[in-house]
Amino acid sequence: QVQLVESGGGLVQPGGSLRLSCAASGRVFSRYFMGWYRQAPGKEREMVATITSSGSTNYADSVKGRFTISRDNAKNTVYLQMNGLKPEDTAVYYCHVPPQSFNGYYYSAVWGQGTQVTVSS
Repeated sequence: QVQLVESGGGLVQPGGSLRLSCAASGRVFSRYFMGWYRQAPGKEREMVATITSSGSTNYADSVKGRFTISRDNAKNTVYLQMNGLKPEDTAVYYCHVPPQSFNGYYYSAVWGQGTQVTVSS
């Protein structure tokens, strides 16, 4: 089963930038549909951005134009570039592989451990 390790979170001032990384294990990384989710205190976990194996992307309305998801299959890594950060972006950010099937195999859902992003002056 794939394992996910996030990094890159931290404290940043409003208007600042951060880049989150999600390093994945496994030999079929390039085939995975993947996503970034976040959960703020007292709120439900929500989708931030997703990326298909071919590189097509989708974003939550709240981050469109500010965040960019990308992947480097040679490094088994997915990134989330976050620009123009706002206090309401404060949350724990999780890398996620949803349940999916390809090559005749079923791959169950996997979550990373999460990385804290705090936007505050």
